[in-house]
Amino acid sequence: MDGAHRPAHDRGAALTGAVGAPPSPLPPLGATRDGADVDFALFSRHAEAVELCLFAADDPLRQTARATLTRGADAVWRGRVRALPTGTPYGYRVHGPFAPQDGHRFNPAKLLTDPYARAITPLREWNDRLLGHAIGRPEEDLARDERDDADVAPRSLIVDTAFDWGDDRPPRTPWERTVIYEAHCKGMTARHPEVPEELRGTYLGFATAPILEHLVALGVTAVELLPIHHAVSERHLARRGLTNYWGYNTLGFFAPDARFASGGGCGEQVREFQILVRALHRVGIEVILDVVYNHTAEGDRLGPTLAFRGIDNRTYYRLADGSLRDYVNYTGCGNTLDLRQPRVRALVVDSLRYWVEVMHVDGFRFDLAPALTRDPEVFDADAALFADLRATPALAGVKLIAEPWDATGDGYRLGAYPVPWREWNDRYRDGTRRWWRGEPGRIGEFATRLAGSLDVFGAPGRGAPASVNFVTAHDGFSLRDLVSFDHKHNAANGEDGRDGTDQNWSWNCGVEGASDDPGVLALRARQQRNFLATLLFSRGVPMLRAGDELGQTQDGNNNAYSQDNATTWLDWELDGERAALLAVARRLTSLARRHPELRHSEVRPETEADDLVWCGIDGAPLRQEDWHDASRHTLGLRVGGNLLLLCNAGADEATYTLPTDGEARWAPLFDSARDQIVAAPAADGRYRLAGRSLALLGRCSPNSC
Repeated sequence: MDGAHRPAHDRGAALTGAVGAPPSPLPPLGATRDGADVDFALFSRHAEAVELCLFAADDPLRQTARATLTRGADAVWRGRVRALPTGTPYGYRVHGPFAPQDGHRFNPAKLLTDPYARAITPLREWNDRLLGHAIGRPEEDLARDERDDADVAPRSLIVDTAFDWGDDRPPRTPWERTVIYEAHCKGMTARHPEVPEELRGTYLGFATAPILEHLVALGVTAVELLPIHHAVSERHLARRGLTNYWGYNTLGFFAPDARFASGGGCGEQVREFQILVRALHRVGIEVILDVVYNHTAEGDRLGPTLAFRGIDNRTYYRLADGSLRDYVNYTGCGNTLDLRQPRVRALVVDSLRYWVEVMHVDGFRFDLAPALTRDPEVFDADAALFADLRATPALAGVKLIAEPWDATGDGYRLGAYPVPWREWNDRYRDGTRRWWRGEPGRIGEFATRLAGSLDVFGAPGRGAPASVNFVTAHDGFSLRDLVSFDHKHNAANGEDGRDGTDQNWSWNCGVEGASDDPGVLALRARQQRNFLATLLFSRGVPMLRAGDELGQTQDGNNNAYSQDNATTWLDWELDGERAALLAVARRLTSLARRHPELRHSEVRPETEADDLVWCGIDGAPLRQEDWHDASRHTLGLRVGGNLLLLCNAGADEATYTLPTDGEARWAPLFDSARDQIVAAPAADGRYRLAGRSLALLGRCSPNSC
């Protein structure tokens, strides 16, 4: 080992007689317990030496031992430590050249976390000693920073992942019956008055009865959690006193985020997350994780050295052709993990398998998914990652959802994912918003989205259940704000309004922001009901944004990623209007559950729309020229013979002539313009639908109405 790479601060005690050769067969990467002993294994192809540093469990700043690991022919550095207790913090110092122009950024002055760590301690505060390069000089990233960061760097933890799952079983809800609820682990409970104060904002708080009862009553079948992989905030946010609340800045792909632990993140986060999964399963709700394998928290070349950059920068990251000093940035976050490398793909697959086998997770939503499958440079439906996932038995039957775009123009790949993937459908979002805004010429697009977006998902084996439909999501306006604001109000983020798109496509009902006008408030409430009903009555898989059923507002902030405060935490103190919206949301999910033909068809995907009949307000089927009538804002849809969906995006009332089937009549099941529905049949064969409203009618015989 080159002595120039050994920092002057190295005064840790050697593990004399305590570190030994690993057993045969070789243990997996990470820290693996074998009885009282622990085997350590770290992959680094380009390192010259790797040191393991151990710290006291009762004083994580006190280093207790330090030892050099042995490199194997597979470029994995290994060693065994005898009689090592659970809870022991550890980290690595990796030696090698600091030559950014050659793609190497080794710096043994920096304590690094284990990419396979099952738990990581929280980063208490940002410190510039976390940077591997010197700052405050020209070309600063070309010089190595020699300051030790062991007292401020996060540490990996030896944890016990064994857990009493009892009779836990995955719910395995079919896609045709799945209703997804996108939620933030902390924001869900941080303000809930019935959750014990000490548990608010934690995994255990999410597992309490008030939350479970709310989800069950709402008809949710799967919770999609915003990232719970261990993350750290960016330097620029720390400087403004903010944090990365959403957590799309991963450091540990195997570690539950310490932010949501009840005891401060000393390893208890593993068991507490398992408790949450078990609790959700017991009420029949699946757990889907929003996972960020496209980039890491180390950012661009001026970012911190926390793990991957210091372990083997040239292997883990995609570096720019002709300038290995720079990172390829398909993600907009400064770097892109290089899944062309077998070891990096193995990291992703091992992580997914761990969350399924050990943590009992039911599915994954892949953030910026095309960045994972650029094989070699552009998206490839036959990419090696897809093959690796198919070849992993533990992932068979697991729900896989892609966000089918990344931060580049050629990264938009909606509809291109192979079976059995599902995809977030932004065309559904945009088409639905434009229709209810009252834009001219949107009838064809709106009908296509209602019918399952078969223009996108019509390939054999896919069909409407491949479309994850949504109107709102975490990265945008809440539903309440969607109908209340035409423009973003993101001043609190400290980015001078440059963040977040200002494209809304909603209907602000005449007054932006708060209003006391009864007419404005009534129209806003109706538009929220329209969006919820459209979402739950459309073919495909609906995804609700947490809080939309409660009329949650973020005061017009449509990029609240840095707002870990009341802006994003759900407000459970419901006034009459918000309580009424919750009741509507529950009724809509109940109707969708009682009438599965709204969500899916019994016919083959390639002919899925055959049981849908589109009609005008005169009750007659629409003609070809009707679809091209830009002034048409009404649409009727007969589903399977017994249901009739009527939509009016215009400002004026529309009177529909109802179909006649002998003595059968039609009774309203839901009307977004009415506070209460009395299931009385339409006596004169007509139905009067208010402007900007939606109604669902059911066919009944004279004796059953």
